[in-house]
Amino acid sequence: MNPTHYVAFAGPRRLASGTAAAVLPVLKRRFDADRADLPLVFEVESGRQVDFDLRGTLDEVLEREAAPKRPSRGRPKLGVTGREVTLLPRHWEWLGHQPNGASAALRRLVEAAMKARPGAERARRIRAALSRFLTAMAGDRANYEEACRALFAGDTERFEALTARWPKDIRGYAVERAREAAEAEEGDRAEGEGAQRRP
Repeated sequence: MNPTHYVAFAGPRRLASGTAAAVLPVLKRRFDADRADLPLVFEVESGRQVDFDLRGTLDEVLEREAAPKRPSRGRPKLGVTGREVTLLPRHWEWLGHQPNGASAALRRLVEAAMKARPGAERARRIRAALSRFLTAMAGDRANYEEACRALFAGDTERFEALTARWPKDIRGYAVERAREAAEAEEGDRAEGEGAQRRP
């Protein structure tokens, strides 16, 4: 499993990005200098805000973050996590008739969807994460709504134009992620064209 990456901002200024080992020392220094001055930290992959417990020494902070999290429901040793799924009655009925039960059928459906267009799925996740970040960091900026529409339409050029007057670090991070989403989709197109040319 790849390590989780974070990005930290103090107002419009980007403080640090990388794994917890790279970001936490920066956050800890700021916390020790002024406990009221708390930056916003985002998990890059999901766009969700994260709060770290910065009390104690830096070693204690790093150790706390590295400690294994409490296992959830499911079969943790197999990497299976139990979560709630909400479906309509007709969906449950269909799943009930599938071989090996509802969980196996859902896993097959998810795997098939992931393999069909992996670039498009990756692009969707990047844009959803970036949207959460933008809501927190740029929701009051000029052209915010239009920029979000351009982002989800895959119009990276328009997105860059609409964000041109945003603070440098916020815009830089947003454009970097928007381009990453566009590149993921381009990979799908290239793969599709290659498959069509094969005999």
